[in-house]
Amino acid sequence: MKRIIVACGSGVATSETVAAKLRRLLEQKGVQEVEVEAININILEKQIKHADIYVAITPFKQENFPIPVFSGMAFLTGFGQEAELKKIIEEINK
Repeated sequence: MKRIIVACGSGVATSETVAAKLRRLLEQKGVQEVEVEAININILEKQIKHADIYVAITPFKQENFPIPVFSGMAFLTGFGQEAELKKIIEEINK
């Protein structure tokens, strides 16, 4: 099972909204065996070691992370959502 983490400042509002939307979209696309979890950005360093994909709400520099990073803003705004979802699904299927 692949684990996706979504992080924001509190781990409650924004990240939970994006995580729920991502879960729903993945389910609609028939993607199974995926866990999507919203977390507080303060525990990101610890949690990233146990994840396969990181969906970032805040700005990031991808080279700093040991796993693929995708933009969570696409799921908040809807702009570029399909393209970002496609990239995430491709990564899940690797």
